[in-house]
Amino acid sequence: MDIREVIKYLNAYDGKELKLMEVCGTHTAAIFKNGIRDLISPKIRLISGPGCPVCVTPTAFIDKCVEYARKPGYELLTFGDMMKVPGTGGSLSENKAGREDGTRANITLMYSPFDAIEKAKANPDIIYVIAAVGFETTAPTYALMISEAKRQGIENIRLVTALKTAIPALDWICANQNDIDGFICPGHVSVITGVHVYDELAEKYGKAFVVSGFEAEHILLAIYRIVRQIESGEGYVENMYPNAVRGEGNPRAMAAIHEVYEPGPAMWRGLGVIDGSGLYLKEEYAQYDGGSRGLDYDMALPHGCSCGDVITGKINPDQCPMFAAGTCTPTNPFGPCMVSSEGSCGIWYRNNH
Repeated sequence: MDIREVIKYLNAYDGKELKLMEVCGTHTAAIFKNGIRDLISPKIRLISGPGCPVCVTPTAFIDKCVEYARKPGYELLTFGDMMKVPGTGGSLSENKAGREDGTRANITLMYSPFDAIEKAKANPDIIYVIAAVGFETTAPTYALMISEAKRQGIENIRLVTALKTAIPALDWICANQNDIDGFICPGHVSVITGVHVYDELAEKYGKAFVVSGFEAEHILLAIYRIVRQIESGEGYVENMYPNAVRGEGNPRAMAAIHEVYEPGPAMWRGLGVIDGSGLYLKEEYAQYDGGSRGLDYDMALPHGCSCGDVITGKINPDQCPMFAAGTCTPTNPFGPCMVSSEGSCGIWYRNNH
């Protein structure tokens, strides 16, 4: 369908008010970048979802990473998007820079989890701890790295994991929030999992689940298909990103996940514990576990922080009291939603200031 006709249709929509969730933070950023809200009817409300893995990581995970980084003989490896996430004892960035007592944490930015392999071989007296955060998109890389470490007999690597899977979270949202009419499914996750993982959810809840890419045309077409499904009284799965997403996904990546991890309960910041949504190293890889289980049961949020309401789309970020008062900003964040590149609060802040 011609994109101009899609925009015309969405702009003129005058049916019942709809609430559509873009699950992925990259979609949220693309929606702002392309001014998509200005192209569609005000009766179609786009809300953010829990699709930023950094944003749903509990505070206890950061504290565990800081604990390791401050131990003699240990070095923490992390991606840059975790550096400014607040912990109870400061962020990784603050601990790397140094505390008032002059002590500094041993933290290094990594470009790939496989950096740990070469570092561990070159420095056998140092234990390299990897802050492993992500969804199905990044979990296979950590799995392949750990498999390679085991194959080579490398013993001085540990993972502290906050790896999660998207489908249990979407199931939780559908079960707890009946007012969401349809879902723009995450493109990156769907490349790995495939399209069919959404079939059970669509059948169970009778809602539209449409996989989308990240260009403006992709997102507009996904919104259009969701609206048309709702108007026809249907709810099923559609793949509007077929050049990247297949029905079965990426079998090799999924095989790596199933080989190394087992599911378990995981804490989602602001949501609570969701059964079966966490990925933990299996027993045969236990020697590489840095103590990931048991970190999930810390729900401490700063007073006034509305992370849970933001990442489930109950409110827009600018409706959070801390956002509106200017007390939570990218330079003074109270939560990861404000500092992550995929965090909805940070995206709203950068596009409104």
